[in-house]
Amino acid sequence: MKTLIDSSGWIQYFTAGRLADKYAVYIKNLKTIRTPTIVLYEVYKIIKREKGEESALLIAGQIGKTTVIPLSDSIALAAADISLQYRLAMADAIVYATAQEEGAELITSDADLQGLPGVVYLPPK
Repeated sequence: MKTLIDSSGWIQYFTAGRLADKYAVYIKNLKTIRTPTIVLYEVYKIIKREKGEESALLIAGQIGKTTVIPLSDSIALAAADISLQYRLAMADAIVYATAQEEGAELITSDADLQGLPGVVYLPPK
């Protein structure tokens, strides 16, 4: 089964957040994980701001072991439609559209994605 871990999940996992153990279950097999480039951007930015460039580069390298999916024309157009349909912000719509195009289950703690088809929502405590 393909999965897509949203930025919130990677941040929880790499910073030993409260939900790190729950995300660890989904991060076992990096070969089945799909990662949109926008997730790589968000995680790198947040980790660099909080923990420095060296940590951010190490984490980006780990995420790079997944299948990184660039933003294609088809994903961009699907994301725009999804954004209009579900009233999602651009990044959330791109993440969701990527999961849909890849046939991947989206794992997230982002409340804006809760309840959408194909989404596993892990609520923050």
